Amino acid sequence: MRPHPSAIRFRRQALKMSLAQLSARTGIDRGHLSKVQTGKAGLSDENIRRLADALGVTPDDIIHKEST
Repeated sequence: MRPHPSAIRFRRQALKMSLAQLSARTGIDRGHLSKVQTGKAGLSDENIRRLADALGVTPDDIIHKEST
């Protein structure tokens, strides 16, 4: 699943959280989070939930919605 890169970046920055801090809270590698945040990688459903929890949002808030 592909999270929406800017949603993650903006929320992380609003929380004044570094990628290293987000990595520590989620257990997701910092390098992988960097790729997710630039739209170059996706995440499993479980990691989407971890990321959303760490950012204080719902998974739907950070999932990229395909336009129809």
